[in-house]
Amino acid sequence: MFHIYEGFHLVETYHKIRHDRKYHPADGTKRAIKIALVALITLFLWNMPAEWYGIQNLTVIQQRIIAIFAFATLMWVLEVVSSWATSVAIIVLMLLFCTDSGILPMVNEEEVGKLLSYKGVMATFADPVIMLFIGGFVLAIAATKTGLDAQLAKVLLKPFGTRSEMVLLGFLLITGLFSMFVSNTATAAMMLTFLTPVFHQLPPEGKGRVALAMSIPVAANLGGMGTPIGTPPNTIALKYLNDPEGLNLGLGFGQWMMFMFPLVILLLFISWRILLKFFPFSQKTIELNIEGGMKKGFHSTVVIITFFVTVALWLLDRVTGINSYTVAMIPFMVFALTGVITKRDLEQINWSVIWMVAGGFALGYGLDKSGLSANAVESIPFGEFSPLVILMIGGAICYLLSNFISNSATAALLMPILAMVCGAMGDKLAPIGGTPTVLIGVAIAASSAMILPISTPPNALAFATGYVKQNDMAKMGIIMGIISMVSGFGLVYLMGTLHLI
Repeated sequence: MFHIYEGFHLVETYHKIRHDRKYHPADGTKRAIKIALVALITLFLWNMPAEWYGIQNLTVIQQRIIAIFAFATLMWVLEVVSSWATSVAIIVLMLLFCTDSGILPMVNEEEVGKLLSYKGVMATFADPVIMLFIGGFVLAIAATKTGLDAQLAKVLLKPFGTRSEMVLLGFLLITGLFSMFVSNTATAAMMLTFLTPVFHQLPPEGKGRVALAMSIPVAANLGGMGTPIGTPPNTIALKYLNDPEGLNLGLGFGQWMMFMFPLVILLLFISWRILLKFFPFSQKTIELNIEGGMKKGFHSTVVIITFFVTVALWLLDRVTGINSYTVAMIPFMVFALTGVITKRDLEQINWSVIWMVAGGFALGYGLDKSGLSANAVESIPFGEFSPLVILMIGGAICYLLSNFISNSATAALLMPILAMVCGAMGDKLAPIGGTPTVLIGVAIAASSAMILPISTPPNALAFATGYVKQNDMAKMGIIMGIISMVSGFGLVYLMGTLHLI
């Protein structure tokens, strides 16, 4: 998807290394063992006696959904295949064995229980949240195609001058800002490309190169928290918070930014001071020379106007009455009608992420519509759980998993479970600010996971520069992860208790 972005070679190299590491022929035996393990556990859960689950009135369909959920968890955690491929498998397995369009001998409703609607399962790929993703991708593609991103980087970095410390702050803030609206991988690749000539200016004996290289993944990961489209976990959380048949909180784009944007800015300033403490500059000044810029012409004008109008509509959704999902389709329409986006450009949309998210939504749909959520709520005493424990365990699990597997996959697994638990706990969550504290807190935990080079693509890209050592990344990742989670949980708790969300 990234070949039109600055720094595409960095992304291409990263994906090639990651693919070779995961699917190297020498690891064939290990992969076969993983596949066998997943198959055995899935089949065991599929066929074990229903009473072993301890859930009242468990139907065959509900038991199959539990097995499919376990299959998804193991496939994502063990990385047997690509995350998006697992999501496709989830949807197909549910269609074949759990819906009214499944294999006839397997879906006799009198024997297996209430069937899912095949239309409902397929509709997860056309969920409004998916449209929000597509709108965000289209905006990013148009901005890059016309040079708006490079022009903005040049203009926004200029006020920070030439002092090394201020240049570092500039890269942190601008990377964080871009990551709110553009893929954090694309943002990191672009900003690292701009840094390449800067690296050559700095003396090899100093630590300034490490500070600048580390600033990009830190800012890209933190910046994603700022908007619902900044990172998939945010959007997944928003789906469950706004589900008309569920929590139906009506949390808007502008409302999200109202409390998350200040948090991101605060965290970026904190990370600036920590980077300077750990990796001080020995050279006091840096000359920035960013090549590229805005192309002239009709298309560029259309992109500039549409970009800022779209962002304004997102921020003013409570005033205009147009929700963020509908707003996301406006730039798509404008760019299509004016020729800014062509059919070839549509190939640049990150469909793997969309399939990844759709698979998670299908799991949530199955849990809800099969009646499994309701049965679990009746059988498990969620109301007796401590709300603080739920928040801490949910955040810790998400943080740990997101350091090793896709944060999208982690959120897709945890959000439907936590939405079910929160719904069952009801008013017991009031002391910590309600359900939004838990779901948004988990989304924050996903973005805070940046300990390892494999934790996020921006981490891998920064590590590939050769200036960042693994222990440097781990040290910075642990410190900023703890700070961002504690401050994020605290802010969402405060907003929840004040009834601002």
